[in-house]
Amino acid sequence: MFKIVYKKALNPTVTVMDVYAPRVAKKAKPGQFIILRVDEEGERIPLTVAGYNREQGTVRIIFQTVGATTFLLSHKEEGDFIHDFVGPLGNASELDGLKNVLIVGGGVGCAIALPLAQELHKMGANVTSVIGFRNKDLVILEDEFKACSNSLTVMTDDGSYGNQGNVCMPINEMFSGGKTFDKVIAIGPLIMMKFVVNAVRPTGIPCEVSMNPVMIDGTGMCGGCRLTLVRNGERITKFACVDGPDFNGYEVDFDEAMQRSSMYREFENHSYGDACNLFKHEVK
Repeated sequence: MFKIVYKKALNPTVTVMDVYAPRVAKKAKPGQFIILRVDEEGERIPLTVAGYNREQGTVRIIFQTVGATTFLLSHKEEGDFIHDFVGPLGNASELDGLKNVLIVGGGVGCAIALPLAQELHKMGANVTSVIGFRNKDLVILEDEFKACSNSLTVMTDDGSYGNQGNVCMPINEMFSGGKTFDKVIAIGPLIMMKFVVNAVRPTGIPCEVSMNPVMIDGTGMCGGCRLTLVRNGERITKFACVDGPDFNGYEVDFDEAMQRSSMYREFENHSYGDACNLFKHEVK
């Protein structure tokens, strides 16, 4: 059992928690993830490590309430316990030697991008961050990005905060103005990462994306997180949990990944509705 020692709502659907898991905190690195179960009969879900404190033995997770498990998790409070909290899993992001990096985060993907920006800042790299959201009410982690970025641009689709438009707009302006980077790291919805990759492609700058599809065991045995890379005309199957979650964005078949990500949407909606109804019944 793993104790929740801190909880805060970042916006109506996104929550941050610090979980006491000293063995995970001891080994965790930016880019890795954990798999948790809220209770003994719960499903396993992956959540990226959003931060850690090795001295206090805590691991930070940031999640959006989109399904049954995240709904139940969001109703846990400080002092409550999570049944399973396994990790760190996956490969840590490769940041060594980078001096000038563009970090692009979209929505709750900013929770994954932030620890990378923070680690690069600690390493002395120049960090340019672009973060995007649908509207003002969904903006998260702006102050944290400001603290570790040499330059920060906030975009909202409707212009209710920051600059109006998508994250590709300032990226294109940077490239048009002659700016260059050692690497571009994009983390967010699949469609966002696809368009960021397309924006970066003409420059030839290495572009890395974080793939977080359906995962079950986190060890590559179930095959639920498989994705296709296209390398030198050859289609290659990889598994996000053991081969990633970071991949060369130029090689990812995003269209296939988006099709696969929608396969379980109806099932997730039913499960979410069942969980809500059960929770309301229990608290009456």
